[in-house]
Amino acid sequence: MTVAPRLRLDPLLSALEDATDLSQIQGIIENIRSVFSVDHMVYHWVSAAGDQYGCGTYSDAWRDRYLEKDYLRIDPVIQGCFQHFHPVDWKELNWSGKAVRAFREEAIAHGVGNQGYSVPVRGPNGQFALFTVSHTCDDQTWADFTSRNRRELILLAHYFNKKALEFEPDRTPDPAPALSPREVDALTFLAMGYSRAQVAQTLSISEHTLRVYIESARYKLGALNTVHAVARALSRGLIVI
Repeated sequence: MTVAPRLRLDPLLSALEDATDLSQIQGIIENIRSVFSVDHMVYHWVSAAGDQYGCGTYSDAWRDRYLEKDYLRIDPVIQGCFQHFHPVDWKELNWSGKAVRAFREEAIAHGVGNQGYSVPVRGPNGQFALFTVSHTCDDQTWADFTSRNRRELILLAHYFNKKALEFEPDRTPDPAPALSPREVDALTFLAMGYSRAQVAQTLSISEHTLRVYIESARYKLGALNTVHAVARALSRGLIVI
């Protein structure tokens, strides 16, 4: 597992924005998984109409087994993320039940990994999604990895969800103009509690340039100030934290 340099992610994020079908998204998530050097990366979403879609690197055998046994009804990751708005480390979930322990053992046997980190995403009109990375390693190694890569994983969840919404049939267009990737990044980090100086440093831009992105986003959202802009972006599913 590695820290994923933004320079290595940017071309893949651009490819994701330009994707026009699900097969392209599948190839992109496989490439991003390789950048992070983790065992698996998965994106799964449920549309406002209840239709389910997914892309990721779990084996076909595990996917088929999961569906066959209807593990959705007992999976602590699904159940836990429905109750959270922030990213969830799988160690924080309740794995104590007999059926749940058996499910976990089977997942590990299928190569899912003993560690996992899932980002829940709530979009417009009841849309719900999960972006997950999983791996086999010890607790300290995993804690170090998630600490170093947390903000990149959250941003990836946003990018995948934004693209997923484009594929929903009969989707009502967003009433507000779309934010640019840099505007999304700026508001996301501000929503996570970063100072403007920290955001500028993270994005490798000047505070003056950051101010331009923030003001542009504020104008598009019709917000009175930066806090109002962040709140509107969150409520409309334009950013996730």
